[in-house]
Amino acid sequence: MIRLYNARIMPMLRQNDCSITEGELWTEGERICYVGPETPERPAFEREIDLHGDLIVPGFKDAHTHIPMVFLRSFADGLPLQDWLFQQIFPREAKLYPEAVYAFTRLGILELLSGGVTACFDMYYHRDAYVQAVIDSGFRSVLCGAVAAGDADWSVAERDFEKYNSMGPLVGYRLGFHAEYTASEELLRYIAELSRAHKAEVWTHSSETKSEYEGCIERHGLSPTRYFEKLGLYDYGGGGFHCVWFDEEDRRIFKERGLWAVSCPGSNAKLASGVAPLCEFLDGGVKLVLGTDGPSSNNALDMFREMYLACVLQKLRREDAAACPAADILYAACSAGALAMGLPDCDCLAPGKYADLAVIDLSRPSMRPIIAPAENLVYSGSKDCVRLTMVAGRILYENGEFHVGESAERIISEAEKYTKELIA
Repeated sequence: MIRLYNARIMPMLRQNDCSITEGELWTEGERICYVGPETPERPAFEREIDLHGDLIVPGFKDAHTHIPMVFLRSFADGLPLQDWLFQQIFPREAKLYPEAVYAFTRLGILELLSGGVTACFDMYYHRDAYVQAVIDSGFRSVLCGAVAAGDADWSVAERDFEKYNSMGPLVGYRLGFHAEYTASEELLRYIAELSRAHKAEVWTHSSETKSEYEGCIERHGLSPTRYFEKLGLYDYGGGGFHCVWFDEEDRRIFKERGLWAVSCPGSNAKLASGVAPLCEFLDGGVKLVLGTDGPSSNNALDMFREMYLACVLQKLRREDAAACPAADILYAACSAGALAMGLPDCDCLAPGKYADLAVIDLSRPSMRPIIAPAENLVYSGSKDCVRLTMVAGRILYENGEFHVGESAERIISEAEKYTKELIA
């Protein structure tokens, strides 16, 4: 058992509730066993940590990323999405092999942990190597299928669904495909059939750029959202990554189907893809979460930066300083992210929930004065404020040190070795 005491705690028990209590939090095994005021009861703790008034929050959830793309960080910058993807990224990714993906995933997990991220929703290749890296690190990840029309064997989607959903609580899998523009209608109908057979949700990149949106209308007479709806891909829920180019009808479908819109403001801004209509999502009852996208298009795996950009870009877009309240975005980054990923036991800090949490150092100058903690986290917070990250009751990051079964220096060295080989 671990005791975190003399703490401020933001449990996020209800939507957009960022209220704070004072007390302590205990973990037993993988789960939280007590949250409340200091009590004279004293079980035998393995460790007791005095937080000196620091803040415990549910861990951030990166609801869309491609972690192994760290090897292409800052590579081929300055290109629009389609040129960047097809001319620069896809050719390099075609050279990947399992050992490299394992090394890159390990490096990306270090970056996420140092920023208080306890789980991510990832879409990538060589999934066995990726999963092994997740398990070896003690991290938590949900995989999304990435099948495309050019793949030789579409049935891998069903095999992966069954395999990765039976590997224990640190790993999960959701049906998905890369995007409309890399899929044939035959493939999409196949995914829809799998969804019906397993009563499973479906996820994909959707409406990320104007050219993608208009191209889908030219090809099918429908926006990507309406096209997917027509094919039955959303019969059992799911959602879209990016969702930048959305009109009122697209938003209506997402609301009525209970779909999740995953916004990646940093990547969308850097690639000049556009600014997603987050205020319209929130005002219209569309469920919203945040992701970083890959570290080659962002170029960071930093949820603090995503929260900041999500808020300020909406204020600029609407010419309204009151638009997009910080509490909405903080909830989207922590609790809602867990729900979108199918991790209902990771959404808040309460007995019985998984002990997936981050401790924010409130002694940092950027966190003072403590007038509005949610606003501090969103507008002035940074990875520099993260004191500790815990996943499933294990402290994986604390005060600049990683506890992931291997030294950070070796993980970085391995990733550098494979990067030089693949980029050359």
